[in-house]
Amino acid sequence: MAAARTGGGRAGVFLLVLLLLVGIAVGTWFAVGRLLGPIIPGLPTADGCTVEVDGHTVAVSTEQAENAALISAIAVRRGLPARAASIALATAYQESKIINIDYGDRDSLGLFQQRPSQGWGTVEQVQDPVYATNAFYDALVEVDGYEDMRVTVAAQEVQRSGFPEAYADHEADARALASALTGNSAARFTCTVDGDVEATSADLVDVGLTERADAVRRDVLEAFGEVQTGGFAPEGVDTGHMEGSAHYDGRAVDFFFRPANGPNQVRGWSVAQYLVAHAARLDVATVIYDGQIWTARRSAQGWREYEVDTEGRDAATAAILEHRDHVHVDVFE
Repeated sequence: MAAARTGGGRAGVFLLVLLLLVGIAVGTWFAVGRLLGPIIPGLPTADGCTVEVDGHTVAVSTEQAENAALISAIAVRRGLPARAASIALATAYQESKIINIDYGDRDSLGLFQQRPSQGWGTVEQVQDPVYATNAFYDALVEVDGYEDMRVTVAAQEVQRSGFPEAYADHEADARALASALTGNSAARFTCTVDGDVEATSADLVDVGLTERADAVRRDVLEAFGEVQTGGFAPEGVDTGHMEGSAHYDGRAVDFFFRPANGPNQVRGWSVAQYLVAHAARLDVATVIYDGQIWTARRSAQGWREYEVDTEGRDAATAAILEHRDHVHVDVFE
């Protein structure tokens, strides 16, 4: 009996050690994959997004990033200050972790846990992120002086929460996200994505884009409103871009922000970082703006300097080549 117990004990220890080694190996594999996956095919990547502003770093899931970018885009579309987006994001953090949930206290639902019984809208409406976000901003702008209030005070004026001070717990994270996603902090928001996308039809729709590229065009216009677009034509384009450009395949769209001044660059960076936040959903391959580039296949490296030969070019031409006046986005084939 003693010998049997000893053998069982040794087997248990062996199994425990084996499981520990497997756990370490898997963790190392994914850690290496996060760094090299976008460069070396076959290695895994850990999808997710980060923002770093003024030394404060925030990590969010892809789903949280998409919702945060939409909340910020709607603030930009409405001409609201970044402070409004900060308040909205702090509220969504506390209420739902920036996830469009279909449950809550009593009949509370959605990003902001709005209650249909309290006049926020129908069950379907409060679970629509666009509707819910606009409903929040509609109430916020009615709060006199909200721009100068503490986040928790402004949020409470809208939400009437039983735990009003809780909003303050998310203020720093919300401020960092809002600063980047409203375009006030350039190239500070990035996402790591798989970069392995299944090929789809190369046929062009009526505007001269592939279905994927047209989905990006429509998505940005729905989020931001009127934005000048270009780089495509109903029958396709065959001139005006660098050799090998995705524009010639109908896979690229340019969003123009001219002239390339301060306010326009803020708006441009909002769109650029919105596209990165939604890259996984929209099958975005590349985003270029203001001398910076983000690519899905090297997404673990974040935004990088966009290297383009401008030698001998005049200032205006160089600015176009460096994408100072337009956001370029292209999608996978």
